Amino acid sequence: MNIKFLDLQKINNKYEDELKKAASDVIDSGWYLLGERVKKFETELATFVGVKHAIACANGLDALRLILKAYIELGVMSEGDEIIVPANTYIATILAITDNRLKPVLVEPDIETYNLDISKIEKSITDRTKAIMVVHLYGNVCWSDDLEILAKKYNLKVIEDNAQAIGAFYIPQHSHRHAEPIEASPLNPTPMRTGSLGNAAGFSFYPGKNLGALGDSGAVTTNDDELAKTIRALANYGSKQKYINEFQGLNSRMDEIQAAFLSVKLKHIDTENNQRNKVAQYYIENIKNCKLTLPDNSKEELITNNSEPITLCHVWHLFVIRTKERDNLQNYLTENGIQTLIHYPIPPHKQTAYKKWNEFSFPITEQIHYEVLSLPISPVMTMEEVAYVVNIINNY
Repeated sequence: MNIKFLDLQKINNKYEDELKKAASDVIDSGWYLLGERVKKFETELATFVGVKHAIACANGLDALRLILKAYIELGVMSEGDEIIVPANTYIATILAITDNRLKPVLVEPDIETYNLDISKIEKSITDRTKAIMVVHLYGNVCWSDDLEILAKKYNLKVIEDNAQAIGAFYIPQHSHRHAEPIEASPLNPTPMRTGSLGNAAGFSFYPGKNLGALGDSGAVTTNDDELAKTIRALANYGSKQKYINEFQGLNSRMDEIQAAFLSVKLKHIDTENNQRNKVAQYYIENIKNCKLTLPDNSKEELITNNSEPITLCHVWHLFVIRTKERDNLQNYLTENGIQTLIHYPIPPHKQTAYKKWNEFSFPITEQIHYEVLSLPISPVMTMEEVAYVVNIINNY
């Protein structure tokens, strides 16, 4: 077999007729920016996530940049303020912070989940800390009641990097939340989508994401009216009214054609995430190789299982294993027609872009980056292909 890591053409071919009609409709409309299709997608996304506002923008990095820039304009943050962020993340999370002349404070992940270790946050909080930026890495929810309590205790904003986890759910582990949750958190323990948990969230619709455009696109979601209004202006040259510029803004807008494509594909995201879950569960149940560490899904329960408390749901943007023989395994899989990728080979603090951090030591983060390997996973993989991957890995 020849198994692609992610067959984007096959994914989009499922919606070929709808996508072609959407493109044709936009072309025929003669309106290509800031039109009705962007408004329509924003409304659909806000409804899907369960928030008041969704603001479309050019990409996922801009979504995070705009959130922080808006907080600066609103006087919530200022240059030099600190943002707690996982050391184990894609560099875009950190670029959004430094681009706004804020200071990232790197905190180690949990080796089991690869997400920010919430138990390690408090010791990194100072009087300059203004926010915690959580990353739902690989599609795995990073949230807890303890995180909310901590945010309230220190009056911190919580910003979600939701680039990899659209559609994932979280529900509190207890029968009710503490009496005064952070802004945007409801009091009842009903399932909540990532993107609605914190004060604001950034989304990426890069083509390879679970909800992928046919080009670059992103969005911000929030329940904060003033923040939403400010972000919308900042994304359009800092202008709420044409040729009147209130802020020093960006040009970060979603094209009408991408909004039209995303409206087509958003209708199918839960179905596609469920298919990803089937692939992941087959991997977890059938890969038997003592050289490998598989993802921890011990907290995973189905959102449809109403008879038991639901904790976290994972949408499996990536299926990431660990092994000390990563390079050998990757070469072996390549030889057997299985394409894999590494997410990510170099941690942010070891990148040349952040040379002043290169001597920092984050051993858990470094271990993860030196050992991880992402297996093929997508909503268009056949179970025959999945079984083939398992068989080849078990014979390694």
